[in-house]
Amino acid sequence: MEAKSDVGIILMNLGSPDSTAVPDVKRYLNEFLMDKRVIDYPYLFRLLLIRGIIVPRRAPKSAEAYQSIWWEDGSPLIVLTKQLQNAVQHDLQMPVEIAMRYGNPSQEYAYERLLAQNPGLKEVVLLPLYPHYAMSSYETAVEHAKAVHKKKGYNFKLTIIPPYYDQPDYINALAESMRPYVEQDFDHLLFSYHGVPERHIRKGDITGKHCLQVDDCCHVASPAHEFCYRHQVHITSELVAEKLKIPREKWSVSFQSRLGREEWLKPYTAAKLEELPKQGVKRLLVSCPAFVSDCLETLEEIAVEGKHSFIKSGGDSFTMIPCLNVHPLWVQAVVKWLGTSQS
Repeated sequence: MEAKSDVGIILMNLGSPDSTAVPDVKRYLNEFLMDKRVIDYPYLFRLLLIRGIIVPRRAPKSAEAYQSIWWEDGSPLIVLTKQLQNAVQHDLQMPVEIAMRYGNPSQEYAYERLLAQNPGLKEVVLLPLYPHYAMSSYETAVEHAKAVHKKKGYNFKLTIIPPYYDQPDYINALAESMRPYVEQDFDHLLFSYHGVPERHIRKGDITGKHCLQVDDCCHVASPAHEFCYRHQVHITSELVAEKLKIPREKWSVSFQSRLGREEWLKPYTAAKLEELPKQGVKRLLVSCPAFVSDCLETLEEIAVEGKHSFIKSGGDSFTMIPCLNVHPLWVQAVVKWLGTSQS
């Protein structure tokens, strides 16, 4: 299709190292972990902690992990995001670019690519590929996109798609992508979401008195829910389970990828994978809806390490359900949102 000259699209994902080499992984981790919305300690303390302790210790291990899941074409997350870009581009009359919050291609690169194709660009529509609002994911992506836009003095308008954790098109796509797996015999479905520190949840509470302070806070109406990751992931899980008609006793929610010793959202996925076999769960399905593209956290942390832990603890079968990636209903939902988002 011939592209319009005045509107462009950017699909924004988390990012990945340029390669599995330790220096590239170290560079990526430094950028990622030094983000004040990821580790929100004072700058000097964060600098000493990240560059002096965490990254030097973590980079070699992370490089090995990336090597174990790296594809011939490169990082799975980058490859899958490009595939989504191509699928969306096929159905839209607007140019589509991708950007990563950390690493390449950068936000500025994506803006410049759109301008090169469309000198008369009037609007860029940004879709953060994070269904849920969290300070360390959706918020940092959006604020970074805004900051680059302002710093470069671009004349085009920036329009941002809000979180879509409860949007019918997203829920339908997620549920249908999972349906072939839940139609098989299984004992339990675990929704494993990327974890965040409890401090982040309290910090994002615009009321200052609701999140993690009120009993069953995620199900008690509050303005805080607009920015509450914990609330939003529970809603996603409930809506998907309802659509798939999975009884409440056959599914649960947990949180993975904990970093450091402070309290993060619980229950922890690692602990659940050890506990479930002891509770009679022998056939487990795991879905990771915080991610729309498979990546290190799904392909290695869950599909390899998580499976090993579950089987070692007495489980019989473990299946990680792939992320949405380029599922036709997901592509259809993205095209619909982008096609109707222009002002």
